[in-house]
Amino acid sequence: MKILTGIISSLTLLSLNVVDLSQVQAQTEGFTFQNVPVSLSGNGCPKGTVQGVLNGDTLSITFSEFEVKASRPNVVSKSCNLRIGLNVPSGFNVQPINVKYLGFADVPKGGTADLNVKLLFQGQLIPTDDNPNRTFLASFSDVWSKDVGVTLGTINACKNPVSSVFGINSTLTARASGVPSKPKGLETQIRIDTIDTTIGPVLFQIKFAFNSCETT
Repeated sequence: MKILTGIISSLTLLSLNVVDLSQVQAQTEGFTFQNVPVSLSGNGCPKGTVQGVLNGDTLSITFSEFEVKASRPNVVSKSCNLRIGLNVPSGFNVQPINVKYLGFADVPKGGTADLNVKLLFQGQLIPTDDNPNRTFLASFSDVWSKDVGVTLGTINACKNPVSSVFGINSTLTARASGVPSKPKGLETQIRIDTIDTTIGPVLFQIKFAFNSCETT
């Protein structure tokens, strides 16, 4: 998947505004409940509003279902890329440690489907503790889930505030090249589903570790 260029420079100011936290909150509760704007791009991104909702140590990205379907003999691939501004005020260390997403795939005989996810920081691919991708072979029809550990150094804002950008590039591909013509209507499909939460349709959740600098 090609990483779109120029996204970072065109971002509006996005922030995890933790400047009002006391040291006690930083050590025990995490960030206060708030909304965080998020930037989306790609031919598979849904229409409508996308938003980041930060509650405790978890940032939930809310937008509607991301799905791809292919009928014989087509191959359909769509991408949806998001960018989140991490503007950390002085006095804190912040570290993304886990990304969660789940979905469903239905692959008839003769078809395959692929899930491809890339995590980025400052536009660069970052390593993960778990494989963020998956291939679904013929006859798979079930839900799937991913809890991907992130290997990313701490964003150190002990002395000065730090502005950075965390990104998730996701691509879904459905192949129906070898799907039989009968019965009619067979499709290969794959989607990223919404996570069951109380705040709406969440497609990605990012968990953070954080400390005030006096505790590190």
